[in-house]
Amino acid sequence: MDILKIIVTILFVIDCIGLTIVVLMQEGKSQGLGTIGGMSDSYWGQNKGRSMEGTLVKGTKVMAVLFIILAVVLNINF
Repeated sequence: MDILKIIVTILFVIDCIGLTIVVLMQEGKSQGLGTIGGMSDSYWGQNKGRSMEGTLVKGTKVMAVLFIILAVVLNINF
């Protein structure tokens, strides 16, 4: 059981570092004056899920769920 806890801890640390990097790579949500002029309806605004920003958002969600699961598993007393 000690080996399993060490492996889960290592995965948790890697997930924490990866989650931090992915969150810092994302752009800010403030769109400035572009939303007033209707620029959010552009091609990039409509297809954001297929861009790099969309991939980062999906990766953040997956890593956040993994973070929560690993945190719960680490707090279970073996």
